[in-house]
Amino acid sequence: MIKGLGGMGDMGKMMKAAQEMQTKMAELQEELKTITVTGEAGTGLVKATSTAKGELVGLDIDPSIFSAEDKEVVEDLILAAIKEAQQKAAQRSEEEMRKLTEGMGLPADMKLPF
Repeated sequence: MIKGLGGMGDMGKMMKAAQEMQTKMAELQEELKTITVTGEAGTGLVKATSTAKGELVGLDIDPSIFSAEDKEVVEDLILAAIKEAQQKAAQRSEEEMRKLTEGMGLPADMKLPF
């Protein structure tokens, strides 16, 4: 064995760990596309569904709110539902990332990707 190269084994371990993290991050990014969350407004009259990546995939509007004089109210409810869905998507994404980092022995508050 050549003297002075004892740390190379540690470097190899670090590289392997980095590759594992990269693989798990890619898997998580794909999984976030399939996780859905729903935001509601007007006690459920308007519902917006989003993936955990933040892509809006559905909108459900109760027909009872359709009338010309309520147009602004309906628009506000739609925006509120979408904003809530986006907020829930961001929270869910953070939760999934936290699970990944904790599972790898990294600090829970570590922000990934770097």
